[in-house]
Amino acid sequence: MDNLESLKNVEIVKRSNESKLIYRSIKRCFDVISASIAIVLLSPLFIVIAVLVKLDSDGNIFFAHERLGENGKKIKVYKFRTMLTNAQQILNDMPVEMKREFEENFKFENDPRVTKLGKFLRESSLDELPQLINIIKGEMSVVGPRPIVAREIIKYGRYMDKLLTIKPGLTGNWQVSGRSDTTYEERVKFDMDYIDTRSFLRDIVIILKTVGVVIKKVGAK
Repeated sequence: MDNLESLKNVEIVKRSNESKLIYRSIKRCFDVISASIAIVLLSPLFIVIAVLVKLDSDGNIFFAHERLGENGKKIKVYKFRTMLTNAQQILNDMPVEMKREFEENFKFENDPRVTKLGKFLRESSLDELPQLINIIKGEMSVVGPRPIVAREIIKYGRYMDKLLTIKPGLTGNWQVSGRSDTTYEERVKFDMDYIDTRSFLRDIVIILKTVGVVIKKVGAK
């Protein structure tokens, strides 16, 4: 009886692993195809935004920030630049109360470092379009937890290792569930829920929800 039960458990694990492999393969194909098509179709928008960023303030058009990818690998996540070039100095000169706000949430309610155009790009999520390149490179996926900076991982507590078992995403469960209107604890719960229940169908649902969230600018800051 014990041997029979053991065989059943082995078969269940085998099927589960096969299912995960199929899902990962389909997900990767979808990521490459959809990101490639999006870059081609949105290339005129890329050019317009690039010109506006250059005209709006001094500095580079793009900004690459180091984040944690799958298995804790450090990756450079691309964005259109939305901050002033002296953003770090502005942060250093801020009052202690504002620094504490940043340390707790890794963001500000009203960030003085963000340019006028940058505010619009963030609210519309257009600043994140260059991450389509990260997706094609295999560093990110269309759907997954948002990539975090290394010192942010402590916010995930006992779920730190679990977060890094999958690729970060351009959009995800947190983004369509309130985004910046939620607490960090809620963000962790949304990310863990996605990791536990992820499937290709759920990815499609999240992508469709993202369209509505971006249009309505829900939780965008």
